[in-house]
Amino acid sequence: MNETPVVYSIVVPALNEEKLLERMLRQFTPELISRYALEVIVSDGGSHDRTLSIAESLAHRVVRNIPYVKQTISMGRNAGAKEARGQILIFLNADTLIENPDYFFKRIGEELKSPDIIAVTSSVAVYPEEATPQDRRFHGFYNWFFIMMNRVGMGMGRGECHVIRREVFEELRGYSLRIAAGEDYDMFRRLDRRGRVRFLEDVVVYESPRRYRRYGYAYVTASWFLNFLAVFFLGRSILDEWKPVR
Repeated sequence: MNETPVVYSIVVPALNEEKLLERMLRQFTPELISRYALEVIVSDGGSHDRTLSIAESLAHRVVRNIPYVKQTISMGRNAGAKEARGQILIFLNADTLIENPDYFFKRIGEELKSPDIIAVTSSVAVYPEEATPQDRRFHGFYNWFFIMMNRVGMGMGRGECHVIRREVFEELRGYSLRIAAGEDYDMFRRLDRRGRVRFLEDVVVYESPRRYRRYGYAYVTASWFLNFLAVFFLGRSILDEWKPVR
């Protein structure tokens, strides 16, 4: 019997994400999966909490880090993409929640009707129930900045949401394994050389504010900027590891 055709493969890299993963995966309801021909793949980086059991109960497939070697997020995304059957790859983080999932997939579908558009990304905000005025200002500025960069021809997308045509992803050989932080910028820079990238201002995904709460916006911004410079000029990141916050 032939497998049901899949249009969208959602790839979620995860490492010790038992606190947030269940909520993230449950947003892909059976109705949504059927309506848009979705599959959900969790690519585990070697978790030792309940991440694997949660993933196995809610995702279509789980990719295990059998050797338990230390992974970057690029390695996790690439491993998940290898198992994907969809024409469109959607990379979301384990804490990413979509503001309006039905609208999200409709808008992506509308944009990708144009064959010259090869990738899509979206606005990012903090979980509404946890957002402070500082969170709103910070993310408002960064969304505006990414919009402007895409408009002037410098494709950029934050790691919370990457939508990429499968054939283009494979042509580019996925995310760079040598970049531990700033892999999102590197990917979109390469995508922009290959075709058109669209930033959807009207589509929003939410992330946990946990990193900003632990390190503060000044530290996080400085880390982003330094890694951006390193990737732009040297083709690698300054950091050897983007430390998880759980």
